[in-house]
Amino acid sequence: MAGIVVVFDFDKTIIECDSDNWVVDELGATDLFNQLLPTMPWNSLMDRMMKELHSQGKTIEDIAEVLKRTPIHPRVVPAIKAAHALGCDLKIVSDANLFFIETILKHLGLEEFFSEINTNPSYVDEQGRLRISPHHDFIKCSHGCGLCPPNMCKGVVIERIQTSLSSEGKKKLIYLGDGSGDYCPSLKLKEGDFVMPRKNFPLFDLICKDPLLIKADIHEWTDGEELEHILLNLINTISMEENAQFISAADC
Repeated sequence: MAGIVVVFDFDKTIIECDSDNWVVDELGATDLFNQLLPTMPWNSLMDRMMKELHSQGKTIEDIAEVLKRTPIHPRVVPAIKAAHALGCDLKIVSDANLFFIETILKHLGLEEFFSEINTNPSYVDEQGRLRISPHHDFIKCSHGCGLCPPNMCKGVVIERIQTSLSSEGKKKLIYLGDGSGDYCPSLKLKEGDFVMPRKNFPLFDLICKDPLLIKADIHEWTDGEELEHILLNLINTISMEENAQFISAADC
C-alpha cells in the first residue's frame, strides 16, 4: 500500500466550511471583511482581519475556540484514519493557513495522520496577534499561473510532490478538493491517478466543462459519507491491483 498518496484540500473538503469565513463570521467581523475584500488579495485581507480582531480585544485563544467549533461531517475523521491505517501517505494542500489547520486537526485528533501540510504560513507575534503570510511571496515575483490566486499555486505543490514520489517509487495519487484553486493541481495529475471533486462545487463544474483535459480518473462525491465510501474503495482497488501485479511478477 506504500504506493498510494492521498492529497486533501482542507476547506469544504475535510471541514464543511471555509475556515477563514468561519472565523470572521463567528467573531463578528463579516461587515468589515466584505468592505475590505475588493481592495486587496484574500490572503492579505486575512492578515489584516487578524489585526482588526486583535485591536478589538479578540485573543488567539478566542480564535482557537471558534476553530474547535468548525463543522465537519461525522464520516470524514473515520475516513482519514482508515486511509492512514491502510498505509496511505496523507498530505494537505490548502489555501487556508497553518494555525487554523493545525488547531482543527489537533482538536479532531488528526494531527499525527498527515505527513505534510502545504498552506499559508502563520504565527503568533509578540503582541499575541496572529500573522498570516502568503505561501508564495507574490510581492517578490509571480508564480506564473493564471489559474491560481497570487499567494499559492497548488499545481506547483503537486508537481513537487510528484517529483518526490517518483524518486521514492510511489506512483498512485488521489486528490480530493472542491474549489477553483483545486483545478490547477487536478490538471497536473497523471493517467493512473484519481481526482475526487466535490459535486456541484467549483472544481467539479470546471472539470465538467472539458473532462478530457483531466488525465486522472474522476470520482465525484457529495458529502462525508460518500467521501469515505469512494476513497476507501479506491484505496482497496489500487491495493488489489498492486497485489495482483506482485503475484504475477513472482510467478514469472
